[in-house]
Amino acid sequence: MISKAKIKFIRSLEQKKYRRTERLFVAEGPKVVSDIMKVVTPVIVVATSDWINSHRNSLPDATELYEVDHDTLCKVSFLQHPQHVIAVFSQDSLVPSQVPFDTRALSLALDGVQDPGNLGTIIRIADWFGIKNIYCSLDTADVWNPKVVQATMGSIARVAVRYQPLTELLDTLPPGFPIYGTMLDGDDISETKFNSCGIIVMGNEGNGISPEIARRLTHRVLIPNFPKGEPTADSLNVAIATAITCFVARNAK
Repeated sequence: MISKAKIKFIRSLEQKKYRRTERLFVAEGPKVVSDIMKVVTPVIVVATSDWINSHRNSLPDATELYEVDHDTLCKVSFLQHPQHVIAVFSQDSLVPSQVPFDTRALSLALDGVQDPGNLGTIIRIADWFGIKNIYCSLDTADVWNPKVVQATMGSIARVAVRYQPLTELLDTLPPGFPIYGTMLDGDDISETKFNSCGIIVMGNEGNGISPEIARRLTHRVLIPNFPKGEPTADSLNVAIATAITCFVARNAK
């Protein structure tokens, strides 16, 4: 049986200050929890009997395990409709090591992406397109936010997310290293020559790429609307724009 104090503790991890202090994060649902468990051992698991019975052999003795009914699961969950299991994991188990920037690969950089759902979706997109590293500005949303974790659908276990000043990162890259960014004054993305290595910068939902980062771009690209000259939406969601850009980059000849 799970105590009120334990429920309160797990619920506190919805707030960044407690996640930072405890170095923990929460994941929910069979798919997300299962994918993360392939890489990281959970610290706490709160689940229904059906989930526990089907996963008992994969849970180590060190994991705190609480079998609960659906009503109790709802009290612990951050979701409107909880899905069988909630797990608490150590952040430190997924924090990427400080390794040199891989100039042989394609990476993503996020310049002030604020919405947790967008960040989580971008991590999932990166995973789909085989992009292993995402570099976030310090004002980008917290990767351990439960909404981010949920939106990744488990991809958080396979994509390394780092936070650092992007200007410093870009200034350390070799001369001529491709730095792509989506800009309203950019060249048509379909006519842009993408390299197999490089870094794609995506900007803030409202303001786009900041001026100091824009000055460091080597390729400014535009995702054009259709048909040209006709009134359309003012802009694309940043996660959708990321997906389009990654698709074009990965299919470059």
